[in-house]
Amino acid sequence: MRNVKSPHWRPWLKPKFRCLVPVSSFSEYADTKLKETPTWFALDEERPLFSGILRSRTGIRGTKAENPDRAEEEHHLFSFLTCEPNGVVGPVHPKAMPVLLTTPEDWSTWLVAPTEIALELQRPLPDALMRIVAQGARRDPAE
Repeated sequence: MRNVKSPHWRPWLKPKFRCLVPVSSFSEYADTKLKETPTWFALDEERPLFSGILRSRTGIRGTKAENPDRAEEEHHLFSFLTCEPNGVVGPVHPKAMPVLLTTPEDWSTWLVAPTEIALELQRPLPDALMRIVAQGARRDPAE
């Protein structure tokens, strides 16, 4: 979610819907000529946190073929905040990157601050804090 001014996302940006999602790496697909190639990004051995939104939705999941006995029920949906890419991610995915929160202060701000203050965290991580750790694998080899 990058367009935080969208009427769709605005109600979900309140503190009660915000969450932190632990990650070890994330992937974007490089547009290589024959097929897209996964490129994995990480912060060395650190474990950053995505700024997330957790919300509920009541409805039916899947098709009748996948789940013939499907019924309406509550589902928990997850989204994460994105921003402009930094200089490491940009050459692979020029549109966006996830917002990574790396300090306890940022974690606290995301979870409890008023929306306008929490959204100040919607910025790319500095290039020096991130690197490409693998390419070509469908899963992060370190996982």
